[in-house]
Amino acid sequence: MYIELRHLRTIRAIHQAGGLARAADLMNMTQSALSHQVAGLEDQVGMELFVRRSKPMTLSAAGLRMLRTADRILPEIIALEEEFRALRSGKSGRLHIAIECHACFDWLFPVLELFRHAWPEIDVDIRAGLAFEALPALNREEVDLVISSDPAPLPGITFNPLFDYHPVFVASAQNPLAAKSVIEAQDFRDQTLITYPVSRDKLDVFTELLTPAKIEPRAMRSVELTAVILMLVGSGRGVSVLPDWVLRDVKSNADYVTRPLGPGTITKRLYAATRTEDASKPYIGHFLKLGRSEPVKLQR
Repeated sequence: MYIELRHLRTIRAIHQAGGLARAADLMNMTQSALSHQVAGLEDQVGMELFVRRSKPMTLSAAGLRMLRTADRILPEIIALEEEFRALRSGKSGRLHIAIECHACFDWLFPVLELFRHAWPEIDVDIRAGLAFEALPALNREEVDLVISSDPAPLPGITFNPLFDYHPVFVASAQNPLAAKSVIEAQDFRDQTLITYPVSRDKLDVFTELLTPAKIEPRAMRSVELTAVILMLVGSGRGVSVLPDWVLRDVKSNADYVTRPLGPGTITKRLYAATRTEDASKPYIGHFLKLGRSEPVKLQR
């Protein structure tokens, strides 16, 4: 026995119409063709599906069983077809994001708030736990976008530029380094450096300053949250280097000082890595647009 979706649609249409003639009109087919289809289905089932002696036509016990199945399955098929139409039109989809920088949450949440209003049908999630395996996860389609400042030549992956930023030194106003206009690598020798709990190759202060100069801070302390880092810095427990967008409010707080790193200006660029074929999707394009414009407001 082989039951097709058209058989389920036929059963439901005849039940709702109360007869072959009306059901045939609803299904845009002749009554003869519909009658032939029902007869063929009954042959497959091996029993009558309708009580033809009644007017309007009613379902037999076997027909009622098939109707229950149709009522369960057909709405799911309709929903699936609608979902596929939305996917083809770019109105629906998935945007699961992996982040390679802890501080990105400060600008990412405002971006996602704007994004969700424009694309309410997009399934958005943040996979912070994939931070160290983010790009392989992107290749495996476990995530759809990776926020990173370290582009790499990977087949099938496009690094879409978002915005430039400056790593900035921040310390208590009572720290002796507050008297300096520019902070250099050797200034960290006598300092406790407070960082996010990530490897050194993910920390700008090391990749851009300390590692090239072969200089180690006196001590290090790892902290998960930006707010806690700033609290510890403000209380004189150490110093830190954070992206400029994080320090917007701190610059006007008398408890802190912020200084550029030197001797030359250090500029980094943040990227949103996507699978190359996904970069043209409308909702991905809108996220990239927001990711280029909104974070800049936090740098002013």
